[in-house]
Amino acid sequence: MTQTAFSNLNLRPELLSNLTSLGYESMTPIQAQSLPHILEGKDVIAQSKTGSGKTAAFGLGLLHSVQIDSLQVQALILCPTRELADQVAKELRRLARALANIKVLTLCGGMPLRPQAASLQYGAHIAVGTPGRIEDHVNRGTLKLDALRILVLDEADRMLEMGFQSELDAIVAHTPSKRQTLLFSATFSNPIKAIAKRMMNAPVMAQIESSHDNDSIEQHFYQVSHLEERMTALRLLLLQYNPESAVIFCNTKRETEDIANALIYSGFSALALNGDLEQRERDQAMVRFTNKSISILVATDVAARGLDIDALDAVINFHIAHDPETHVHRIGRTGRAGHKGMACSLFSEKESFKMTVLGDFLERDIKGEALPPISILKETPTKASMATLQISGGKKQKIRPGDILGALTAGNDITGAQVGKIHTADQWSYVAVSRDVVQVALKKLEQGKLKGKTFRVRLI
Repeated sequence: MTQTAFSNLNLRPELLSNLTSLGYESMTPIQAQSLPHILEGKDVIAQSKTGSGKTAAFGLGLLHSVQIDSLQVQALILCPTRELADQVAKELRRLARALANIKVLTLCGGMPLRPQAASLQYGAHIAVGTPGRIEDHVNRGTLKLDALRILVLDEADRMLEMGFQSELDAIVAHTPSKRQTLLFSATFSNPIKAIAKRMMNAPVMAQIESSHDNDSIEQHFYQVSHLEERMTALRLLLLQYNPESAVIFCNTKRETEDIANALIYSGFSALALNGDLEQRERDQAMVRFTNKSISILVATDVAARGLDIDALDAVINFHIAHDPETHVHRIGRTGRAGHKGMACSLFSEKESFKMTVLGDFLERDIKGEALPPISILKETPTKASMATLQISGGKKQKIRPGDILGALTAGNDITGAQVGKIHTADQWSYVAVSRDVVQVALKKLEQGKLKGKTFRVRLI
């Protein structure tokens, strides 16, 4: 018997028997790291990607502790989208099929609220839902959380990306202070650390994917002779590697504008980020980049301070940084959270002294590599996967991300997976949608209503 066998756990016999019938024998790494702590009643932060077995990890934990004879909501699982909530509820029912009379209720936006309220009147042991709809039920008094024992935040990073921070805070405020909190996330960024600090009590960390390290970054260096060749090299690298998100670092504000304009002229999705931008312009640029409506951000080191982007595919140094520490800081923005990253640096003969210093710092001999073939300049750049819609209403109009998500996913023409990050400001809201449904989304938001009102919507 291996140490990762489910039979080693102190689980209910019915659950163990059912796991055997389902063909579950050994725990996945995230299950082995987190389940023992979950069963001990500890708060747990689990960093793992989709498909790692996280649903069974928290699902078995809460099914083991639920009191079947008490028909009150004892466990609440928050998910970013209706599709994920449905998937989690389905898996919970599979895991619980040997337990008699376990009731799992799904509460999501885009579905009629009244039938959900009626189901809640009959009671449930476990509620699975999206933050906006859960908050609605809590505020209406149809969902009582007084008996809650376990709170699960599933894909917490995605919920924060979609703008559900205020909903999460409001829901947690209605839960007992003495509860077990389980947070599952693909990344462990600063926003996740902040929410864990506020909501959790001495959490145990279960981390499967390694954080950023030097081995996760593939570095390339290319020698160029003049500015025109430097621009050509930049286009060749972008066409060859086709990063979904990349930051190009420049040493001056003027360079960011010139390079961004040249890339746009060549068909790339690019924006400049520098200190001359007004805060509104900077915010809008960051919204579009982080929600994948723009693939390339051209920035100075100063403007890029504070960027917290975990899934950055590539960093390109248009010029070598002034010092080795800055170079390492630049390239450290890629290759995070278990992902492989890539850093490309362009240098000229005039920068040979910098290259010598950098090589000594990196403890490697830096030599220029061959650029991709010039023939690929004939290829058409790939458009960004998402597009951003701006809505003329925000927090002041009490519009929440859940309202926007519900309006877009009502019906079957747009799924939650086609809706990206949602950002609400005081007077404006931004939502990313897949480019293939952008016109459908625009029409739905223009002709539909949010909070009973009609708002102007435009593609930016």
